[in-house]
Amino acid sequence: MTTTPTPGVPDPTPASGNGSPSMRKVGLASLLGTTIEFYDFVIFGLAAALVFPTVFFPALGAAAGTVASFATLGVAFAARPLGSILFGHFGDRLGRKKTLVATLLLMGFATLVVGLVPSADYIGVAAPISIVLMRILQGVAAGGEWAGATLFSSEYAPKSSRAFWSNLPSVGGACGTSLASATYLAISLSMSTEAFLSWGWRIPFISSVVLVGFSLWVRLTIDETPVFRKEKSQSGVVRVPFAEALRNQPKAIFLASGMVVAIYAVHYSASAYLVSYATAILDLTRTQVLAVGIGSGMAMIAGQMVGVYFADRIGRRKIMLTAYGIETIWVLALFPIINVNTLWAFAIGVWGTLFINSVATGPLGAFLSETFETRYRYTAIGFCYNIAGVLGGAIPPLIAAGIIAAYGTTVYGLILAGIVLVSWACVWGLSETRHVDLDAPNSDLAATGRGSNDTAGTEVGRRT
Repeated sequence: MTTTPTPGVPDPTPASGNGSPSMRKVGLASLLGTTIEFYDFVIFGLAAALVFPTVFFPALGAAAGTVASFATLGVAFAARPLGSILFGHFGDRLGRKKTLVATLLLMGFATLVVGLVPSADYIGVAAPISIVLMRILQGVAAGGEWAGATLFSSEYAPKSSRAFWSNLPSVGGACGTSLASATYLAISLSMSTEAFLSWGWRIPFISSVVLVGFSLWVRLTIDETPVFRKEKSQSGVVRVPFAEALRNQPKAIFLASGMVVAIYAVHYSASAYLVSYATAILDLTRTQVLAVGIGSGMAMIAGQMVGVYFADRIGRRKIMLTAYGIETIWVLALFPIINVNTLWAFAIGVWGTLFINSVATGPLGAFLSETFETRYRYTAIGFCYNIAGVLGGAIPPLIAAGIIAAYGTTVYGLILAGIVLVSWACVWGLSETRHVDLDAPNSDLAATGRGSNDTAGTEVGRRT
């Protein structure tokens, strides 16, 4: 007796015949990797806001040291598109599994080294230089991680619950956010400020090795995705996936990149910049801010679950358009809310922002996976996701302090609202993809922006 899967309800059974791992195991492999990625990114962001100005940029003073610290946060975003092209190339040629193992090891190495770098008091300018170099390596690794983890789930998942399973890497991001804040909070409460600034802040970086080891073990036990195996056996692989993606789906790459920018801009404004704003402007304590950070991860997961539930039932496009519409209004109210200057006002502002933003994030993994063809899917979605990170994740938090100091919080709220509207327009320009088959050759992607020259004849000579 067979049953028909209910849209929006996750199907834990294998997606591709006998011998396939269960979706629970596939999902765990995807979730763990991005948990580590976001844990590493968030502890770096927290350290940049709370520690780095004192430890690595003491000669610059408080204000300039904070700007320099957030600049180190931004260099990783600049490196992410490079990582997406590099790891996407190998992910589309060698497979998703091998590439994900490489991104995990590189991220773990870079994070460990950050925790071991001596302060500027001991090695001078070599300290901030080392931090920047390791942050670049983190960015390169992160550039390949999210796309690969998303494909690992989406290319195994049943169509009826693809949004749910494809979102697990983003759930990992929320888990990493809460875990990072909880780790820093526990350490902060257990020692003096002097000890925290001296060595306590290093513990989260060094302890990430445990997470890397467990995630590596899980990933090594799962085979390559069935969609990639089918594509490789039937059609081979393309020589240069990035060039192939640009040639065949330039409009989709442009629109998909644009639709992700707001997710980054709003997320990092709430989770990174507001940490500094709360301690420097609102005079909240480090403990209070970290406690709010723990709740931030829960708000993100709740928003994502709402997003994927409806995305599997009524479509990805409708959910993202609705979420962005609400978010445009919300970001205008964000600073008036938190400027009430109480802990609960700050918490409501941050949690509300991340909840709404995460509703838009929920359908993202499935939407991007379904927009691009298998032969260059890893490269394409990785590039879109990470070029958006440069525009949305690096620039707004970096300029926020200067804009707010010069023009006030209202102007920065208007900038965020404008970014969200641009992403709304990009989603509008894409077509619904809920019924796309990921393993169908030359599937019905023309409406998502494929160029007119994408015909069967263009395949000749491009595969090896």
